Amino acid sequence: MTLIKSISGIRGTIGGKVGDNLTPVDAVKFASAYGTFLKQNISKDKLTVVIGRDARISGPMIHNLVVNTLIGLGIDVIDLGLSTTPTVEVAVPLEKADGGIILTASHNPKQWNALKLLNAKGEFLSGADGAKILEIAEAEAFDFSDVDSLGTVTENDAYMDIHIDEVLNLPLVDAEAVAKRKFKVVVDGVNSSGGIIIPKLLEQMGVEVVKLYCEPNGHFPHNPEPLKEHLGDICKLVVDEKADFGIVVDPDVDRLAFISNDGEMFGEEYTLVAVADYVLSKTPGNTVSNMSSSRALRDITEKHHGSYQASAVGEVNVVELMKATNAIIGGEGNGGIIYPEIHYGRDALVGVALFLTHLANQAQTVAEMRAAYPQYFMSKNKIELTPQIDVDNVMKQIAEKYASENLSTIDGVKIDFPMEWVHLRKSNTEPIIRIYTEAPTQNAADVLAERFVSELKQIAGI
Repeated sequence: MTLIKSISGIRGTIGGKVGDNLTPVDAVKFASAYGTFLKQNISKDKLTVVIGRDARISGPMIHNLVVNTLIGLGIDVIDLGLSTTPTVEVAVPLEKADGGIILTASHNPKQWNALKLLNAKGEFLSGADGAKILEIAEAEAFDFSDVDSLGTVTENDAYMDIHIDEVLNLPLVDAEAVAKRKFKVVVDGVNSSGGIIIPKLLEQMGVEVVKLYCEPNGHFPHNPEPLKEHLGDICKLVVDEKADFGIVVDPDVDRLAFISNDGEMFGEEYTLVAVADYVLSKTPGNTVSNMSSSRALRDITEKHHGSYQASAVGEVNVVELMKATNAIIGGEGNGGIIYPEIHYGRDALVGVALFLTHLANQAQTVAEMRAAYPQYFMSKNKIELTPQIDVDNVMKQIAEKYASENLSTIDGVKIDFPMEWVHLRKSNTEPIIRIYTEAPTQNAADVLAERFVSELKQIAGI
């Protein structure tokens, strides 16, 4: 299945048949559904939507289709052109717009693209709103405007600079302190918009930048998901350049990973841990991450006398719980930093600026900083089940077996043992159970994972 319709939007591979892939017809259909949804739910004479895209090869094509569809619905468009997910999220409320669409498939390979849908706050739509849009798309219940009521387009290519200014104006970002340290940083922008905006931010903070794959041409030089197995080039370059550290972002710049000065991965789970450590040291409070994220954030939060809570997986769920608990900072273990002081969305720029300020105040290298944090190791596995197996029943039996443990069933089954945890989640699209474990050693995490893989197979009879 290469066309995935979900509450957060639509994503798919370019080309192929209508309804099976993200074809021009599908792009128009879902842009029409989104625009129709806004018109049905906002009582204004004229609506405005902000549009931005990453540097994917298919970006200009999808971009033109979506912009002109909204015009056809009588909606005005503020076109940011080449942009980032957090930049569009920042722009929507600043422009007092009624919504936003980001054209990006995030960390997916180059053949993918997607429409990510925002509300008037610049935040991802709720599950209920996303479901309504899918219903409108299915029914094709569109009513386009007559020739005298068509929308207009206003181009504004200043928003990456505006976004940088918003980050630099944050009280906890100290560009002067960073500049004094004369840091040297390697940036892997995976040939997308991060290759423009991250070096610009760094240069304005007085950092010497070494660029790697920073041409926004959409030809990703490696798998764009910022995982260790994809990042050999920057790990080597950090050492060769004797840089203080390396920065890796995904194509739409909402995920952030660091490379330590020794060329080793800082660990994407620890991006949020390090940034939260700094934020909490200045503004104590609560934190939130999702259930599949490292326990290290809980430890750091408690060190600063705050309270930590875990949400169901998904940015919308993290944001919802952050608002409910007045969390100072939160995010996801995939390198997503959510800092409400600027906006409720994952933002690599915010993460970079706060991390640099934190580092500027430390008399230690990035590798030494990483070694000082609580040490946890994760194992990520999955098992495939035949369609005949009742996955919900398998999960229910696991929950019953471990009912006496510290257990949560908010999102699958999460079991918190004293020294380690396991999180079991059912896939929404196929009979797969994902098994994530974390423990103080890699061996313990692997052993725990093997144990639950075995137990699940036994219950399922495979």
